Amino acid sequence: MSGATTPAPAGHEALEPSPWIRRWSALLPPGARVLDVACGSGRHLAWLGAGGHRVCGVDRDAAALEAARGRPGGAAAELLHADLESAPWPLPGRRFDAVIVTNYLWRPLLPTLVASVAPGGLLLYETFAVGNETVGRPSNPDFLLRPGELLDAVRGALRVVAYEDGFLAPPPRFVQRIAARREPEASAGAPTRLPL
Repeated sequence: MSGATTPAPAGHEALEPSPWIRRWSALLPPGARVLDVACGSGRHLAWLGAGGHRVCGVDRDAAALEAARGRPGGAAAELLHADLESAPWPLPGRRFDAVIVTNYLWRPLLPTLVASVAPGGLLLYETFAVGNETVGRPSNPDFLLRPGELLDAVRGALRVVAYEDGFLAPPPRFVQRIAARREPEASAGAPTRLPL
């Protein structure tokens, strides 16, 4: 099996936005530039677009992108059809106020995702973790984050705002998720106050 795309649960296209994404996207300024990586049918794009953010989604599934375009607010989204695992990064040099990733893991892309976070911006990442093989799919270790792997991915580049690694239900699953922020350039040494 090539790549590390994580299979979505049945009915994934109809799912509400992740509570993790909803919670931490509250830190975004109005009109933020948001990138949804492996966006699928656009559950996060539609929600963030409806909130007034400028959204960009990238996915290798053209049918899912068409579904995203058909969602409320999807017509205004920038949607890119690209294979993130076997082609060059489709957004070279672009930085975003938020980079969002859910239910997707391609380890070689992690440094690019971190580098795509603009000063003051957020990385919001949530996907399956080791332990999930005991409760269902995915079970392939290529699709499962190792303990602390997201912490390692942001170390030295982004400041961790929140991090979790454990079991959730329903449905039963092991996940790892992080909200991490790049310090604004103007106050690179000063602490940033974030609401709890």
